[in-house]
Amino acid sequence: MRRLAAALTTALALGVGLTACGKSDPVADTGAGQTREITHAMGTTKVPAEPKRVVVLDTDKIDTALSLGVTPVGAATAGEAKSWPTYFGAEKLAGIKEVGVLTEPDLEAITALKPDLILGSKFRQEKFYDELSAIAPTVFTEKVGITWKENFLLDGQALGKEQQAKELLAGYEKRAKDFGTQLGDAASRKVSIVRFIPGNIRVYGPESFSGIVIGDTGLGRPERQLLSGKEDKRFDLVSPERVNEVDGDVIFVTAYGEKAAAEQTKVTGGSLWQGLSAVKAGKAHVVSDEIWMTGIGVGAANKILDDLAKYLGA
Repeated sequence: MRRLAAALTTALALGVGLTACGKSDPVADTGAGQTREITHAMGTTKVPAEPKRVVVLDTDKIDTALSLGVTPVGAATAGEAKSWPTYFGAEKLAGIKEVGVLTEPDLEAITALKPDLILGSKFRQEKFYDELSAIAPTVFTEKVGITWKENFLLDGQALGKEQQAKELLAGYEKRAKDFGTQLGDAASRKVSIVRFIPGNIRVYGPESFSGIVIGDTGLGRPERQLLSGKEDKRFDLVSPERVNEVDGDVIFVTAYGEKAAAEQTKVTGGSLWQGLSAVKAGKAHVVSDEIWMTGIGVGAANKILDDLAKYLGA
C-alpha cells in the first residue's frame, strides 16, 4: 500500500509539474516541429519556436533581428535610402537578399527564400498580409516610431528571443538615463532634430523614434518641437523660408536620400540657416539618417546615444 501511495504521489507531482510547464511555456509540438502562438496586430499566429529563415519588411525589424543575433534571409529596403542599416557592418548584411521596398514587398522573391517567419508592419503592408501569410507564418506590429519599444519586444518574442529583447531594451534605457544624469543639466539643453526629405523639411517631435530617445535621456526640446496641441506628435513641416523655427541649443540634421542631401546643402548654405544661434555656436551636427530616422530599434537607439555623447561631451 505504501508503495502504491508513493507511486500515486509521484505521478501526481509529475502531473502538476507538467501542467505548470504547459501554462508557462506556450510551445506546442505539432509534429512538424515546435511552435508558439503570437498575438499581434492582425490576430494570432503560430510561429516556429526557433525560426531559421526570417524575412523582414521594415527597417526596425532588420535592426531588431541583427541586435538579437538573427540574420534575416531577406529584407525590404527603404525607398530613397536604398540600403539596410550599415551601422551593423557589411559582414552582417552580406547574406541578406532584397525583397522589394517597404510599401511594395516582392512576393515572388519572398516565396523563393522559403521563409519560416515573416515580420512586417500593419501600417505599411496591411494589404499584403493574406498573401504573406500564405507563404509563411506572418507577424505584424501595429504602428511605427511611437511604439518602437513595444514593436521590439513583440518581434523579439516572434523570433524566440523574448528574454534577450527585454534585457537589451532595459540596458539601453539604463544607459540613456545614466547619460542624462551625467550631463547634470540635461533638461535645460534644448535639442533640435531636423530632417530633410525630398521636397520637405521636417522637425521631429517627442513621439518620433529619435524624439523618444532624446526624451529617455531627459534632454529638453525647443518649444516648437514639442508639437503641443497637435494630434500627431511625430513630426511637423517647416518651409525653407521659416527655417529659423528649427533653432535650439544644439541641432542634429539628417537627410533621407541623395535628393534630400542636395536640398540640405542648399538650405544650410543660406543666410537664414547660417543665422541660427546653434549654427553660429558651431553646434549644428549632421548625423546619419539611417540611425536617427529609419533604424527605429535598440541598435540605432544606442548609436544615437553615441552621437549625443560625442557632441554633448558626456
